[in-house]
Amino acid sequence: MENLIQNIVAFCLGMMFFFSFVLAPMIFKILDEENAGKFVRKIFPYYYFVNLVFLSSVILLFFYISKINLDLYVAISLVISFVFAQFFLMPLINKLKDNNENNKFKYAHGLSVLLNFIQMIGLVYLLI
Repeated sequence: MENLIQNIVAFCLGMMFFFSFVLAPMIFKILDEENAGKFVRKIFPYYYFVNLVFLSSVILLFFYISKINLDLYVAISLVISFVFAQFFLMPLINKLKDNNENNKFKYAHGLSVLLNFIQMIGLVYLLI
């Protein structure tokens, strides 16, 4: 069961690296700004949702094997951070972009990048 947890966590981390360092930069190199923005707005909810589902399953597996320790709390924190990113931060970023509030947009986007990095660190912790 712990191998399954490790595989799920590794999958999430791999997906996050792919999105952050391959997909997102390529979107803005291949598509014009308007279409890139539309694409990002459509794909990132799936990115957050997939991470939420997989990490929620990790939490359930921790409970199933009665592993109530720091790893469980890290996983719960990661799920909460994905909920925050999907349902609060991402809509805020979109609103700021739509309203041409560029300084606030840069700050909010920077916060999302920082949060994404912290989430990756949390996943690495769970793998170690």
